[in-house]
Formats: sequence, C-alpha cells, structure tokens
Amino acid sequence: MARRLTPLEIMTRLIAFPTVSRDTNLPLIDWVQDYLASHGIESHRWPDPDQPHKAALFAHIGPWDEGAVVLSGHTDVVPVDGQAWGSDPFTVTERDGKYFGRGTCDMKGFDALAIWALVEAHHAGVARPLQLALSFDEEVGCTGAPPMIAAMQQVLPKGSVVIVGEPSMMQTVTGHKGSYGYDTHVVGHEVHSSRLHEGVNAIMHAAPLIDWANQQNAKNMAAQPGALAAAFDPPWTTCHVGMIEGGTAHNITAKNCRFMMDFRVVPGESAAAWRDAYLAQVRAVEARMQQVRPKTRIDVVPSFAVPALTPEPEGEAEALVRSLTGDNATHVVSYGTEAGQFQEAGYSAVICGPGDIAQAHKPDEFITVAQFDAGHQFMQRLVRKLAA
Repeated sequence: MARRLTPLEIMTRLIAFPTVSRDTNLPLIDWVQDYLASHGIESHRWPDPDQPHKAALFAHIGPWDEGAVVLSGHTDVVPVDGQAWGSDPFTVTERDGKYFGRGTCDMKGFDALAIWALVEAHHAGVARPLQLALSFDEEVGCTGAPPMIAAMQQVLPKGSVVIVGEPSMMQTVTGHKGSYGYDTHVVGHEVHSSRLHEGVNAIMHAAPLIDWANQQNAKNMAAQPGALAAAFDPPWTTCHVGMIEGGTAHNITAKNCRFMMDFRVVPGESAAAWRDAYLAQVRAVEARMQQVRPKTRIDVVPSFAVPALTPEPEGEAEALVRSLTGDNATHVVSYGTEAGQFQEAGYSAVICGPGDIAQAHKPDEFITVAQFDAGHQFMQRLVRKLAA
C-alpha cells in the first residue's frame, strides 16, 4: 500500500503540472488516478471527444449508495504569461506564512484537500459515501463540468450534496450570479470614409449595442433590487463588453467588428429574457444596416452559459457545511462557479473553500498557510462525520 501523502505534498504535486486551460491536463489526471489506485480506489475519467488532450476524473468511496457528498474542483488554471512572479509559478514556495504558486488559491489547494479526504475516508470506512469530481475548462467558461456531471450519473450512484471548493475563506457561500456570453460579429460594407453614406461601418453599428449595455446598467443600478438580488455587490444584473476589435484603416468604413456581450444575471431573473432583449436590439440595428446594404448582417453565437447558484431554503448542502464550519452568516458572490451547474443537475450545492478570491489570477498567487490549514481541519471534520 502506498504512503498517504499530506495535503501539502499533494498540492505540491498538483501545482507542478502546468494545466493552463489552453494546454493538456492529462498528466495531472494520470497522477491522481494512479495515486488513488495505489490506495485501492477506482476512479473514472471522462475524456473530452472534442479535446482529446483533456479529461475529467471522478471517484466514489464508501457504500455503493446514492446520497454521497461530492467534493468538486477544477484542474485548469489561468496563464502566467506576462506576469512578474517572485518565484517559479509551478513550484509551491512557502514564505511569510503563504504558499505561492499558480493554482494554490484557485483551486488546486482545495483539490489537494479533496483528494486527501477521499483517501482518508476510504481507509476510515465511512457510513455515508464520498465522491470526488475534478473538471477542466472552468477558467474558460465552466464548459467542462456539465458533460462530467452527466457522465458521473451514468457511472456512479448519484450524490446529493456538492461542495464546490472555490476560494471563499471557508465561508458558506449559498448564491452566485449566472454568467452568459455572446460572441457578436457585425459584418458591414467597406467604402472610402468620404462616401460614408454608401457603406455600413461595422464599428459604428456595434456602438449602439454597446451603448445599450450602458443604458441597461444605469437602469438596473437605479432600480430597487429584488429580495434575492439585494445580497449581491452590485445588487443588479450587469451587461459588459470587455474587448472589441475591428476595422482596417481610419479612412475605410469598417467591414468587421467583433466583441463579446456578457451578462452577470442575479438569481431570480431570467437569463433567457436578457438574451432575448439583447437579440431584439441586435435585429433592430441589423435592419438599419440592411436598409443601406442588404447583405450586411450581425451574427450572435452563445459562447458560455453558467447558471446562477440560487440559495436553497433549508438546503442540505448549506446545512452540512454550516455544521462543519460554524458559519451562520449569509454570503453570496458575483463570480460564477460550477456550483450552479451541479444545482441545475439536481444536486444541493454550496461553495466553501480555502483562500481569498482576491488572490486568484494574479502574479504571485498565494493561499495563506492558515487558510490551507483551516481547509484541512474542515476535511478532517467531514471525514469524521461521514464515518459516524
């Protein structure tokens, strides 16, 4: 039987795999699968048919029954390109009471704790089953979790409680906004800018759509937030364009303009209604374009869709995590996670993990030793509870 690694040893191994979302995560998955197998734990992988260099992994220990607690994390990390690091981002470095490394906070620290807990629970002989779910492509729109969740339900008894370990300072987070993105391509008609009226400038026709987002934000900011929205910061749905490209020269009406419109939708509001409102504006602008040049158009393609995590009245996941943390305050976040996707699939879901989201994605990303230890203590209490 292999030696049981400590959470820090596991995190050190995981960080050493540079699983940036654009690259493979298979070496990490191979290592986790081999490590679990060395302790007699069978795991399963779901390879992405469209990206054969990526896979999810899931496992089940304890009675072969439904109702497991699921520990959910993602294996991908954001790039380090162009960031000034004080140490190797793919080597865990301890200094000043912190563990530095890409993913220590978001979220290989939790992944390590979850793997440790699965092995410990297996050896302890738990009365209630525990499952591990490790996804990919969370950082590019949470696209890897839905097929993983579907595959899990075909192979394992369905769990009932999901703890998504995104960094929450070990607080019990019961809600987050939904996140939806739409790639928008405005196709105009080029002419010399001195003959502006004969062409269709894609950039200038993209502008009313972007300004529509400004108008919606001002309207939402001024409105009285609903009961579910009031807890968020900001307490309203936001519309945002973060990047735009188009045009070839200052004296040519732009033929192309591309941008992404994204919405952060508060629980209780309809993502479909926001989509439809945006598409109505798109069609109105497109109609004006086609009055000048009938072959012009605007293409809109969904890019990502992350459902909101809605607080659950008397939710099982919330009750379990609160019993382990002692945290009885109300916490919600504005960023999206895979928790909403698990909830949409019929699980009771909550977010609780070590570290501060403020450290995620930055150069010299870190998790404090105190937070990592708090996560370890949480997992120890969880294993004891499942074994009772």
